[in-house]
Amino acid sequence: MDAFYAAVEQAAKPSLRGKPVIVGGLGPRGVVATASYEARVFGVHSAMPMAQARRLCPNAAYLTPRFGLYRRVSEVVMRLLRELSPLVEPLSLDEAFVDLQAGGAEGDMGRWSAGTAREAGERLRRDIRAATGLSGSVGLAGSKMLAKIASEQAKPDGLLVIPPGTERALLAPMPVRTLPGVGPATAQALRRAGIATVGETAEAGEAELVRLLGRAHGGALYAMARGIDDRPVVAERDAKSVSVEDTFDTDLTDRARIRAEVARLADRCVARLRAAGRSGRTVVVKVRSYDFSTLTRSETLRGPTDDPAVVREAAARLVEGVDTTAGVRLLGVGVSGLADFTQEDLFAQTGARAAGSSGTVRPPSPDPPMAADGPGRGGRGAEAVRRWLPGLDVRHARYGPGWVQGSGLGRVTVRFERPGSPPGRVRTFVVDDPELESSEPLPPWDGQDSEPATRPNVMSSSEAGGPAPGTPSP
Repeated sequence: MDAFYAAVEQAAKPSLRGKPVIVGGLGPRGVVATASYEARVFGVHSAMPMAQARRLCPNAAYLTPRFGLYRRVSEVVMRLLRELSPLVEPLSLDEAFVDLQAGGAEGDMGRWSAGTAREAGERLRRDIRAATGLSGSVGLAGSKMLAKIASEQAKPDGLLVIPPGTERALLAPMPVRTLPGVGPATAQALRRAGIATVGETAEAGEAELVRLLGRAHGGALYAMARGIDDRPVVAERDAKSVSVEDTFDTDLTDRARIRAEVARLADRCVARLRAAGRSGRTVVVKVRSYDFSTLTRSETLRGPTDDPAVVREAAARLVEGVDTTAGVRLLGVGVSGLADFTQEDLFAQTGARAAGSSGTVRPPSPDPPMAADGPGRGGRGAEAVRRWLPGLDVRHARYGPGWVQGSGLGRVTVRFERPGSPPGRVRTFVVDDPELESSEPLPPWDGQDSEPATRPNVMSSSEAGGPAPGTPSP
């Protein structure tokens, strides 16, 4: 998907279409999650510190991520991919590998040319746009590595086919970091040997690459430089864990605040666990200190649970054993050892409940609905109850649905519009206006609350030309 988070925001907020949009953590330590193509013109890119992005593109719309909405849109796209083939390997919310050949009817294997593969990819792009209003880019090739490279070359809103036999010519001029597994250290080692491009990597030969990088890494790199990648597309596996974490605008040192944050994170983690219909038996706490050093602590229960009180208390016990006096930058709570059932004997799991109260925290009040689900959140507690974060959804008793443009000095500015509407009017209210409340996001498909059919215009395999060998990476 093209600039996925930012594209969802532009589709859902008519006034932002065609304008620079930057999504990410908005606090002093926030980073860019996604920048729209209009913002990328100014040099903004993902993983950039938000403060630097603001200097490069001060007139952009800076928005809090709405991950729940992004997941909902992602599910629509992934269902379209599974219509093509049972072998779909998601890499993230906005990217996946699909083995098209696995989706062919019996007797169809080996029929598909680059032309019929292109037809399947173009149909997929049309269906994605019809179902979500968003654009995606497709790479078609005979391996995962090449399909990934092709999809990047096709962006934005394009399609690229790499026909068999053309792989090495396409790869040769590309920087060596184009290849999977080549990071800064490997690139530097190759650069010292006078190797800068993929073509030069292939010309160096396997023996030289093994000498420079070791047998496993050097051998694999030599194969990829020649366009060889035998990794199969692996269908989506069950998640091994569920976790949530927050980075704070200022380091936390107050123990009571840390306990409350851990309890709140535990509740959010259990909410995700229950939404997935799972339970777990190992509770994990993650603590990142002011100096970026990170440690984890875990406790395995006697059986799987989805009880928020059980997870809260286990997380509280774990964090009590961590020295946080120097300041905490990030906290996380996770549950692993997932199962499809829940242990009934909850009291037996948490015998420590009766052993004393030092590790037990009182269940916190729920997150204020205006709070973001993502990095850079910071300040919580009573002072955050009426904190309106830019980009989040609201509803006014008189003016209807809208979204927060900004807030400060006791005021909140809201633009009243919805997907499919013309750009809306802006109004300002006091932050505690009783007629203004947070609301659930409206999906980008024409402002309808229900999800669209995943394939608006069904075509038979004979009409579409059928699936083709290769692997698209939308």
